[in-house]
Amino acid sequence: MNAHEIDYHIYGNDMQFVEIELDPGESVVAEAGAFMMMENGINMETIFGDGSNERKGFVGKLWGAGKRLLTGESLFMTLFSNEHQGKQKVSFAAPYPGAIVPMDLSELDGRIICQKEAFLCAAKGVSLGIAFQRKLGAGFFGGEGFIMQKLEGDGVAFLHAGGTLYERELRPGEGIRVDTGCLVALTQGVEYNIEFVGGVKSAFFGGEGFFFATLRGPGKVWLQSLPFSRLADRLISASGIRNEMNDDE
Repeated sequence: MNAHEIDYHIYGNDMQFVEIELDPGESVVAEAGAFMMMENGINMETIFGDGSNERKGFVGKLWGAGKRLLTGESLFMTLFSNEHQGKQKVSFAAPYPGAIVPMDLSELDGRIICQKEAFLCAAKGVSLGIAFQRKLGAGFFGGEGFIMQKLEGDGVAFLHAGGTLYERELRPGEGIRVDTGCLVALTQGVEYNIEFVGGVKSAFFGGEGFFFATLRGPGKVWLQSLPFSRLADRLISASGIRNEMNDDE
């Protein structure tokens, strides 16, 4: 598997975007909604799956794309290709405040596991799949297993983390427990599981308890301080309070 070798530059601090420079014939794939801008020589098209293996037949491509449905993603992705004779640039923006994280898979043993919402874009040739973890607390995701996204290959992929990004190296046997929404990515050597904590009596958890992820080294993990779900909950809560105040007036 040989992914396209792309050059890039990340702009901004809290609201970042990544500018990718493509040589003639090079391509990058992205999730719908990540696109920001591109130069005239870039061609954009919708494809099944990630375009990592063009030698697959239609059924193979459909199967590869169909696996994305299990993570709640679309069957389709967008491919941006440089069809110009010179270098051309295309940019992709972060969906909310945070950091864009470049992941060179050739330096990470060819694979990382990430939250399905974290993926932004990648060099063509990077394969996107799903990663199952079935050793879970009872009742989580209907007992079907914790589904995350798997990125494989030797190219560069870009992830997005909300708020502040924290990278930590876990020693063999060293473990941490984190909020499931704060987990961005981990290397393949890290063992991960989901545990249920019951008996937590608070208005926030409704007396039902909550889940956290347990991570055990060796390997690297990337965490985010502001998961989108937490940001959305605050916005919805603030909107509800404002509507109540307007009703009272």
